[in-house]
Amino acid sequence: MATPVLTPERLAASYSYTTYRQLIDELQAEGKTTGPQQSELLTNYTRLNVQRMGRIDKTIQLLPELRAAVAALSRRYVWLVITEGWCGDAAQIVPALEAVAQASGGNISTHYLLRDENLDLMDQYLTNGGRSIPKLVVLDADTLTEVANWGPRPEAAQHMFLDLKSQNLPFEEFSTQLHAWYAKDKTQSTQRELLALVQQLA
Repeated sequence: MATPVLTPERLAASYSYTTYRQLIDELQAEGKTTGPQQSELLTNYTRLNVQRMGRIDKTIQLLPELRAAVAALSRRYVWLVITEGWCGDAAQIVPALEAVAQASGGNISTHYLLRDENLDLMDQYLTNGGRSIPKLVVLDADTLTEVANWGPRPEAAQHMFLDLKSQNLPFEEFSTQLHAWYAKDKTQSTQRELLALVQQLA
């Protein structure tokens, strides 16, 4: 018998998308961000991320086949998302995860956990040994056992990330190139990979 990824109590204490966004906004108003590390740099990244999330929330258009696939799911799932407000990749991806769940007609519910407050969970989902986020863990809604996981970014962005990292570029240059890719892609790569994941669930 598979072990639940977390307890119902811990799941109940997680953030909804609305409360996650509110938390980031409230911290921003105090010149802070999520997590134990606080710096002007991280606060500035978070401010940019709030703009990115707001833009995607307003403009995202789901692929018709993805919308149909989540609406047709025969079981209920919990999408557990490990994230932080300062993470640029999370800002580009989390609104897409939420939009997909919203289109599912109740088949998918989302729950958000902060990485640095949940390192025991995060460390079960490392990417090349690192705590890369966002991380989506798909759970069976009844048993809270893992069905699938995805992240931290679409394959094309991950290849780009590793390539840029290997060039030892300054972070600002590296980040600018990656976010330019996200802006051009308009969540399409993320949506296509989520469609493949949802089709596996079906």
